[in-house]
Amino acid sequence: MPFLTLLLLLFLSQVDAKITLPRLISDGMILQRDETIKVWGWAEPGEDVQFTFNDKTRTTVADTDGSWSFSLLPQKAGGPYLFRFSGTNELEVRDIYFGDVWLCSGQSNMELTMERVKEKYHEEVANANNNLIRQFLVPDQFDFKKSFEDLDEGSWVSVTPKTIMGFTAVGYFFAKSIQKKTGAPVGLINAALGGSPVESWMSEASLKPFPESYQELQKFKDDDLIARIRQEDRDRSDKWYREINTKDQGLRNNQPQWIGSDYSDDDWTDYEIPGFWADQSIGDMNGVIWFRKKIQVPESMTGKVAKLWMGRIVDQDFVYLNGQMVGTTGYQYPPRRYPLEPGVLKAGENTIAIRVINSAGSGGFVFDKPYYIATEEDTLSLEGTWKAKVGGTMDRLVGQTFIRWKPGGLYNKMIHPLHNYAIKGAIWYQGESNAGSPHDYQEKLSTMIGDWRDRWGQGDFPFIIVQLANFLESHPEPTESNWAELRQQQLQTLDVRNTGLAVIIDVGEWNDIHPLDKKTVGDRLGAWAGKLAYGEKDAAVSPVPKKESFKKDEVVIQFDYAPRGLIAKGGERVRHLAISENGKDFVWAQSRIEGNTLVVWHDSIEEPVAVRYAWADNPDTANLYSAEGVPVTPFEVAKESTK
Repeated sequence: MPFLTLLLLLFLSQVDAKITLPRLISDGMILQRDETIKVWGWAEPGEDVQFTFNDKTRTTVADTDGSWSFSLLPQKAGGPYLFRFSGTNELEVRDIYFGDVWLCSGQSNMELTMERVKEKYHEEVANANNNLIRQFLVPDQFDFKKSFEDLDEGSWVSVTPKTIMGFTAVGYFFAKSIQKKTGAPVGLINAALGGSPVESWMSEASLKPFPESYQELQKFKDDDLIARIRQEDRDRSDKWYREINTKDQGLRNNQPQWIGSDYSDDDWTDYEIPGFWADQSIGDMNGVIWFRKKIQVPESMTGKVAKLWMGRIVDQDFVYLNGQMVGTTGYQYPPRRYPLEPGVLKAGENTIAIRVINSAGSGGFVFDKPYYIATEEDTLSLEGTWKAKVGGTMDRLVGQTFIRWKPGGLYNKMIHPLHNYAIKGAIWYQGESNAGSPHDYQEKLSTMIGDWRDRWGQGDFPFIIVQLANFLESHPEPTESNWAELRQQQLQTLDVRNTGLAVIIDVGEWNDIHPLDKKTVGDRLGAWAGKLAYGEKDAAVSPVPKKESFKKDEVVIQFDYAPRGLIAKGGERVRHLAISENGKDFVWAQSRIEGNTLVVWHDSIEEPVAVRYAWADNPDTANLYSAEGVPVTPFEVAKESTK
């Protein structure tokens, strides 16, 4: 072997031998207090590794695969501390605190950041400055073939007015809630992804009892299949959008033609915003529709920073003001809030034009959302009559295949790398993506909880579930509901030891799957953490049915977590309470409250077999609360013979 080649190989082997640390063990980390901590990493097999903490140095040897670890005895809350690692190279990890570490996982309502709710919590954002609330954002990645030992990227970030925008909103308010109780630093590990079903967060081993999900995981281990599906999705979408852009009469050479103030829209159709075009003269269609409105702007609103709010639009929009594009959003869920620089608005007549593309479903402007232009002092409503014109029509676009949501993939890349990192517990906001088929959710979630606990090796750490919020339209009569069934499945997961259920059926929004009130959610999770993790026996959490007794003409239901009894909020009768004599047909029930017990009946039913409370997608009139002011969980109780 040539001498220079030998030197190069020796150099590369020395480079490879360097000590490396997992992403989680990095500057600014929060470590779990009062627990034995594992500190780990990698080096050359057989390499001596030294670890120094608090002026005490220990040594170990990397094993045959290069792994090494140290155990750190339980530490009290506090810091900052420094870790030093020495071997072929030397590493330091600074600004370390011991406190409480909570895993925040689930789908979009956990992922949703403070940026999304910044208008609702303006003062909170402006004054956010807490060095002892920190977040580690796990990158959104998946893999179906194997589980990973480390993350590809990520760092610990503390709360400031700038960084808070990237914090999980639910997690942030939860952290504030528990820090108020304990005074200890709080670390949030944010591992959540919008749209993800529970199966995507489960390990391969835990999926085996669920053959359909397990087989789907095996299927997506095929890289060629994934590549083919992605290409087909891309080709189908590209073709659809190329065609609609070609058909669109409002475009010429991909340049908008219907946006200027001098364009005449006199022959366009009247259209009321908000509203869906299937309900108006345009009718049910997919494709592109243009909207225009002339507005009179007072001089007092000009020369200032302003914001144009266009509520929520289904699905993609391009918004122009006086011929200038001021904003665009690619899909239906984000709120349309487009900043207007000084000079964009002019005194007198201004023209707004909006190009809306809808590829599937019912397109239009969502009701009960903000539609206006605002400065600090003035607001100009944009609701009312607009002009509309169809640019071009298309067949429905078949949606993409969301491969990242397939079973097991998120677990392998986003959860498995966390198992060595000690935590206090987990908060979980997920379920919307399983509401279409809720029948086995409890079994899957319970299995996932048990599997996570086994892999962390910390016993039955607290696991707190956010129950689904109220959503969609309400109904005047008892109805079947997949969302209600999913909530029941979440309730039944309380059979798993050391779990809690944060009930939020009073903070949802009928027209938005992402309700803005994340503080109430965080506070209610914090109440459960107080009970399960911090020994607060009197923590105010949602009452749940404990025991039911079916009598000849009434049902008596006793509740846990209602030490001072139940109330019908508003001083009226308990609403959204239904009863059945066959388990299928329900009628609104009568009731009376006796302390922590609810007695339910209906004059026409002699032998009831089932009672439901708040059983609907959106039980917006439900009013059964604990005396402490926390809503009772939606529930169904039934005679054993009818289950």
